Amino acid sequence: MRSLAIAGWLCLSLSTAARAQDTVPTFVNSETPALVDAYKDIHAHPELSHFEARTSGILAAAMRDAGYTVTERVGRYPDGSQAYGVVGILKNGAGPTLMVRADMDALPIVEETGVPYASHVTMKDRAGQTVGVMHACGHDVHTTVMIGTARAMVAMKSQWHGTLILVGQPSEETIDGAKSMLADRLYERFGRPDRIIGLHDTNGLAAGTVGVRSGPSAASSTSIDVVIRGIGGHGAYPSAGRDPITLAALYITQIQTIVSREEDPQDPTVVTVGHIEGGTKRNIIPDEVKLELTTRSFSDKSRDTVIKGLQQMAAGITASAGLPPEKAATVTVLDDESTPVLYNDPAQTEMVKATLIKTLGADKVFDIPRAMASEDVGVFALPTHEIPLTYFILGAMDPQKLAAAKAAGKELPGPHTSHFEPLPEPTIRTGVTAMTSVAISLLQ
Repeated sequence: MRSLAIAGWLCLSLSTAARAQDTVPTFVNSETPALVDAYKDIHAHPELSHFEARTSGILAAAMRDAGYTVTERVGRYPDGSQAYGVVGILKNGAGPTLMVRADMDALPIVEETGVPYASHVTMKDRAGQTVGVMHACGHDVHTTVMIGTARAMVAMKSQWHGTLILVGQPSEETIDGAKSMLADRLYERFGRPDRIIGLHDTNGLAAGTVGVRSGPSAASSTSIDVVIRGIGGHGAYPSAGRDPITLAALYITQIQTIVSREEDPQDPTVVTVGHIEGGTKRNIIPDEVKLELTTRSFSDKSRDTVIKGLQQMAAGITASAGLPPEKAATVTVLDDESTPVLYNDPAQTEMVKATLIKTLGADKVFDIPRAMASEDVGVFALPTHEIPLTYFILGAMDPQKLAAAKAAGKELPGPHTSHFEPLPEPTIRTGVTAMTSVAISLLQ
């Protein structure tokens, strides 16, 4: 059940009929104070991937209050568990179908921003470990922008026609949320969209501005597990066994030559070892070491080169140590934790850019470089980009702080850090204004 405080800012400030003649900026300006309150509440109560019960409930309630037909718990993971996806439908006569997507989950990070609405939440993750939780990637901004867009599109119904599908997506951080919703027959149940749009905030642009790029915009992400095996024994007698920690250290160093010597330098790739686990005590040589890797690339060719290189080098490590076949290192690609390149449809993206310039002004819209970070929103466009998708970037930083940082040759704390701090009011106002204007332009 919603608290009275939450229910207060979910309510529409005026009836739809009374606001029908407003322009988008006028309507959004009037809604912004309530949306900022919503943002601060969501920020203070983050939830990890697969656990977005409260956040999804807030989004679902806001859609219902605005007049949408809402379905909750959309999405099914490979283990059979149900996701917290939210789908809101608003039909407004004949016309195209547009899907707007926002993600809702937070990260296992202890917040250190010091803002009054900072998160102090801890919760158990899927492994049962208690962790601090923070909206360190701006999904609280994205969810709030969707609430504002839902309201604005109702108020602006006279300016568009067709069907609007709002999707609150779970589990973007584990890059299995979009897949879970498609696995739960998202398009069969709610209709296949003609176009898809979404946004993501950034520490690289000032609040009040946006960025956009056509074509490949964010890298693919491939999660890979590697097990390096050896022969355990006493730390005083390493020659009696084969030390997998030493072999793992050699492997970690060698795999960077895949990027520097096997990949096309015009086709950038990243290979990162993010987790190492091996051994129990300083004087015991373990039997194996486990590595968790992520790779990023912009083409299938570079991705395949990385995977092949990882496999060949793992085989080489085994051979160089003289280990028997049963001790061979293994390389496992985790398809459920991987996502393709995010591709912005060129024709649609030009339309979106033109609308952004018209709405915000040419000086507020920037061409941006492609990012090595990944996003699973591209999964909704289907394997061969069958559905045109455009994902633009929302500036979220205090303009003065950003200018000072750039003058000093530094960057403000970015996503996935404990000090990531969007400036709420102008970020949310710009996000809702931009998203609503783009949605109206595509529903003609």
